[in-house]
Amino acid sequence: MTLDIIKTFPWVLIASFILDAIIGDPEWLPHPVRFQGKIISFFDKKLNNKSNNNGTLIFRGTATMLAVAGITGVISSALLFLLFKIHFLFGFFGEIIMSTYCLAGHDLIRHAINVYNHRYDLNESRLSVGKIVGRDISNLNEQGVIKATIESVAENSSDGVIAPAFYILLLGPVGGMVYKAINTMDSMIGYHNEKYEYYGKPAAKADDILNFIPSRLCAILIIITSFILKMFWEKIKRFSIKDFRADTKDVSFFIMLDFDYIQAFRIWKRDRYKHASPNSAQTESAMAGALGIRLGGPAVYFGKTVDKPYIGDAKHEIIDWIEIRRACILMYASALLMICVVCVFSILSLALVR
Repeated sequence: MTLDIIKTFPWVLIASFILDAIIGDPEWLPHPVRFQGKIISFFDKKLNNKSNNNGTLIFRGTATMLAVAGITGVISSALLFLLFKIHFLFGFFGEIIMSTYCLAGHDLIRHAINVYNHRYDLNESRLSVGKIVGRDISNLNEQGVIKATIESVAENSSDGVIAPAFYILLLGPVGGMVYKAINTMDSMIGYHNEKYEYYGKPAAKADDILNFIPSRLCAILIIITSFILKMFWEKIKRFSIKDFRADTKDVSFFIMLDFDYIQAFRIWKRDRYKHASPNSAQTESAMAGALGIRLGGPAVYFGKTVDKPYIGDAKHEIIDWIEIRRACILMYASALLMICVVCVFSILSLALVR
């Protein structure tokens, strides 16, 4: 029975990716991440006391991380166990639903495109980007909004899609849910500030460890995808399209596929460690190179300016709003490439078994 369940993991991932692409996470449905957030907030209020010394805060932060991950793992495992006890198909569909909750590609693109749709209203675009970034948005200019959005798309390509997909494939939906628990903790308490410097450190370190392989896998997928889309663009350009003028108000979809895979690899190789996090610059550098833009630079967090290094080389001094849409295409196409590879290997494994 256990072996049969493990064999479902690739198919669960494929089905959940399709389901997420179609419906995403409807706000009216209860979401496990909100439940995880409430548990994290509960422990934060009870255990994160400024009067404690740094060692105590690290210990309590570790206990919180283990408790949240443990609660998530136990509840997820128990739920699937009960469903599989009823019938194998109940368990299989339960795995798909649980895995769909782990993936955030649909919602990430929805939020990013919402920023793009408000490009003619700076205040609205600031409010929209504020929903997907942790930095101060009040003083962001137009270029700051665009860069913040693309950086969020690049980082969450790994955190929101490739990493959970990796752990679903490796450990099943329960692994995906535990990953989401730790990643949610990092996004809520993994900050370098007075309140969370020590209490949030264990969650931040655990998130770094869990994302080490997925972030690098995601960067490689971005580079390969930019090559595939570039080749496709060249074919379209050669045989189908005669007029390539790029109107910023209505840019042809095919023109948006003109990614620079050589630059993506070069910038990734050069700038992939230019970040305080060991993982964030992996995807940001690959995407910056593919788009031909420069990301990073000074940003304000909790009222304090952080002098972040620049990532990438700018082909043009001004980043156009259309780069947000191109970043979304590249992100989703990279995830689709991973799913296609999983699908091919799954079909081959079935053929070999037969």
